[in-house]
Amino acid sequence: MESQWFQHLVDLEAYPIYDLNHPKTAQILKKAQSQLDSLGAAEMPGFLTPKGISQMELESSQLEKSAFWNALVGNAYLDEPENSLPENHVRRWTETTSLGAVGYDQFPKEFLLRKIYEWPHFMEFIRTLLGLPKLYQYADPMGALNLSVMKKDDYLRWHFDQSDFVTSLSVRNSEKGGAFEYVPRIRAPRQENYEAVQSILKGNRERVIHIPNCPGTLLVFQGRYSLHRVTKIEGETSRLMGLLGYAAEPNVMSTEYLRKIRYGRTEPLS
Repeated sequence: MESQWFQHLVDLEAYPIYDLNHPKTAQILKKAQSQLDSLGAAEMPGFLTPKGISQMELESSQLEKSAFWNALVGNAYLDEPENSLPENHVRRWTETTSLGAVGYDQFPKEFLLRKIYEWPHFMEFIRTLLGLPKLYQYADPMGALNLSVMKKDDYLRWHFDQSDFVTSLSVRNSEKGGAFEYVPRIRAPRQENYEAVQSILKGNRERVIHIPNCPGTLLVFQGRYSLHRVTKIEGETSRLMGLLGYAAEPNVMSTEYLRKIRYGRTEPLS
């Protein structure tokens, strides 16, 4: 196997992703694809080894200190509220998100989160899982790989993503809170279903799926049509999550506005 470091990071007995023809890998892909089709999320617990989690947490704790933290008020659609709509319309409802982020250009090349993000076998596994003809790293020098940092009282509001899918690796959980919650397929390309979205924002939990944050879990999530959030962080231990930016098309970049609010700057570090 070409990358010996990978054997200590990923549980290759449970997830032999270096060989897509391995019978166990085929079973993993089939199960994950079924989860994506039915629920819009494929959860793979125990993807990282205990040793891998420990090393990744140590490295991420060092990066955490350089995270840019921001608090923003916005709606569930990550766009500007439309004041022309009725006052009680769900697109005019706002909530606060607060969290920190470390950009790709802040990751040393030897850090495990960066190495797994750039590893061709991992990319090929994600590409196959998603059923894409090709998969590309984000071209954005800051947005390609992020460490999400959520400390006490931070909260990620209910929202829809503006991308088709997100790949995440859980590094560390908070003492309490920090769970991922989502409502699968609550809207569709030509059906916004505002009434159902509004019901969730009001507190209806009938369709909410609750996933506790568990270090070492790999999650592939299709959030464009599934409403989701991260619950409020409680306790002094921060929640650390790796967000690995891939795309179905080449040269995908973040907007300057997104860079500014997420990293506090628009240009990468030299």
